[in-house]
Order: sequence, then structure tokens, then C-alpha cells
Amino acid sequence: MKKFLALLLAVLMLASVLVACGGGDKKDSGKSDSGKSSDSGDPFNGEDNIKLLVWAPDKAIDLTKELCEEFKKQYSDKTIDITVQVQSESEAATQALNDKDAAADVFGFASDQFNKLMTANALAPIFSPDEIIERNSEKSISAATGADGNLYAYPETDDNGYFLVYDKSVITHTDTIEGILDDCRKAGMKFVMDAGNGYYACVFAFTGGLTLDGLEEDGTQKFNNYNEEEVVDSLEAFATLFHDYKDVFLSSEVAKIPTGMAAKPQIVAAGIDGTWDTVAIQEALGDNYGAAKLPTIKVKGTDKPMISLHGYKLMGVNAVTKFPYASQLLADFLTNEESQIKRAKDLGWGPSNNKAKEDSAVADSPAISAVLAQSDNSVAQVNMSDAFWSPMNTLGNTLWKDKDYSRATIQKNFEKTIASIKGE
Repeated sequence: MKKFLALLLAVLMLASVLVACGGGDKKDSGKSDSGKSSDSGDPFNGEDNIKLLVWAPDKAIDLTKELCEEFKKQYSDKTIDITVQVQSESEAATQALNDKDAAADVFGFASDQFNKLMTANALAPIFSPDEIIERNSEKSISAATGADGNLYAYPETDDNGYFLVYDKSVITHTDTIEGILDDCRKAGMKFVMDAGNGYYACVFAFTGGLTLDGLEEDGTQKFNNYNEEEVVDSLEAFATLFHDYKDVFLSSEVAKIPTGMAAKPQIVAAGIDGTWDTVAIQEALGDNYGAAKLPTIKVKGTDKPMISLHGYKLMGVNAVTKFPYASQLLADFLTNEESQIKRAKDLGWGPSNNKAKEDSAVADSPAISAVLAQSDNSVAQVNMSDAFWSPMNTLGNTLWKDKDYSRATIQKNFEKTIASIKGE
């Protein structure tokens, strides 16, 4: 009897091991809150009568609704209700953290918001990371990976940056900022850049060699071992440029670029913008639409490439969602190859999906080609402190507005900016 019981126990233990190690197809590879795989054969793990809230930026709201309807058709055996609301990617993290329970189950956000969400434990880890890692660019995966090495968001785009947009019938010199401004002046039109917005204004310091170097343990921004003299050289060059071309250079929100190009008569000939305005600018300029990486600027007699921020759009799942499996499946669907190609075609957004990048909608897009080319001259928009933005806004505004743009004043303002970002 003892031998029989021992044999029976061994069989039961082996069976339990086999069950624990078993798995289904890719749809069944999700993990529950306890980290265990679902073996029910149902990718929703029994979830039904599902109600989900999705946040998407204004320009993507219609397409997001369309994709959500396709998702519902794909899983027509389930009762699924999806509400899509407008929420900017730059503010999604702030809104999500205001009230996690009222926040969207699935939401898009800019990569610089990642650390804020991670610190607050607001993101659910990805159930099936291997497939997501395999299909997306290495840099976008890095931007969605936590300090613990786990993946916490689905990459949506590899294009969250900016570049030069211009009217090809007006602008004949795209390599240098001085040549572009001269062309604008000859045509009696404006060049637009939001110099008072830290997202764009950081170009002035980055071009001089300042870069980001992660965060301290307390969340304070770290910078590289930059040469202050070279950074000030760059700031001085931009300040001089603004004043030399004050009749042409207009510091204003980027929305003025497509509207100014569409105005009758046309007001704007060129500017610094991103893929979020591609469709509007193409409609305004038609065959004269042009896009290229950012130009150079002359610093101490040398043409230096303008260095920008380059980030990623990510999609996360609320850590406290009532429907974790449905939310993960939807986020996966909204960021898969087909969905990213649709965004490229309809919105002009550049995909992070490696196969989607090979589609003609991407390969033939001047805007996507430009933002990818500019990414080689960029600082990654990850590991950024919230304290970075306001002081950089102020620095950009002072460079553009101040009548006193002496080197001593510029250096003092730069040192003040860094100290403010670091909380000193």
C-alpha cells in the first residue's frame, strides 16, 4: 500500500508540473496578476461583458475608434463595449495618476512620461513580451522597458520627434538654417519654431553638446560631462540668429505652421514640426510639400547639425484595470503591424514595427524619412525629469526675446537653467 501511495503521489506531482509548464497558442500566453499563464484556451481568461476606456490624441481619435471596432469584430463571441476619449499623449501620465481608478484601461503616452508612470506603479507589465520585443525596433523597446528589465508598454511609433517642413516652391536651401531664413525673407514669409517650448528649445543647448544621462535615484535629472563653453557658443549662435532674422523668425506654437501655409495669402514658408501635422501640411502645400532633417547652424564659423529630442509613442495598460486580459489584447491589437501601417497611411506616423517600416506608406513618406534621418542627430527622449521642461522653456524664451544677448548674460541664464532643472 505504501509503494502504491508513493507511486500515485509521484504521478500526481508529475502531472502538476506538466500542467504548470503547459501553454497554448500566442493568444493564450498572457499572464494574470499573479504572473501565471492562462491555460483556459480563452485569451480573455473568462472575461466577458467587457467595458474598456481608451485614451487617444485628438488627431488619432477617429482611427482609434475604427480600430477598436475591428477588434470587437475579431472577438465577436465576446460582449465588448469600448469608449474612446481624447487625451493628449503629453498629459496622459498626469491624468492617469490623478485617479488610477478613473483613468483609461488602455492609453497612449509619450516616452518621456514612462518613468513617472513606472514610479507610481501605474502600468501593468506586458503579458507576452517576447513577441512584442521581436516585432519592434530595439530603441522603442528600450524606451518601454523598466529598470527591472521587464516590458511595461507596447511601442506604437518610432517617430516622436521633429524635423524641417517647407514649401519647395519657396525654400531652395534646406541644408543650413541661414539659407532657409534667407529664402523666407526673399519671399516675405515666416519661419516658425516654438522657441519658448522646452521640447524644441532644448535644441539650442543640445547642439552645443549637452545631453541627458538618465536620472538620479531621487529622480533628479543627470546630464553628460558637457563643455559649458561649447554649449554657450551654441546658445549665442542661436540668439544672434533670432535677432539677425527677427523679421522672419517667428516663435509660436507649431499649429501656426500648417495654418500659416494654408493661409491666403500664404504666411509661412518653413518651420520645425513633427509627423502629427503631416496631413495638414500636405493638404496646404500639395506637391510643394517638403520635409528634411534639421539644418545646420553656423557656430564660431563651423556648420553644426541641429540636435533634437527623439522619442516614441507608447501604449500602456492601467495596472488597476478591471479587465486585464481584454486590455492587454486591445493594446496589442492597436499597436500591431497592420494598425501601425494604417496610422502611417492615415496620419503620417512612423511605425516602430520592423515589418511595418518596409511598407510603401512608410518608405515613400518624406516626413517619416525625415524624422528617421533626424533621429541620428538626436537625444533620446527617455529618463527625463519633469523638472526639465519649465527651465528649458524659459531659456528658449530669453534667447529669442531678450534684447541683451551678450555672452555673459547667456552663460548666466544657462547656468541658472541647469541649476533649476537639478533643483539646486
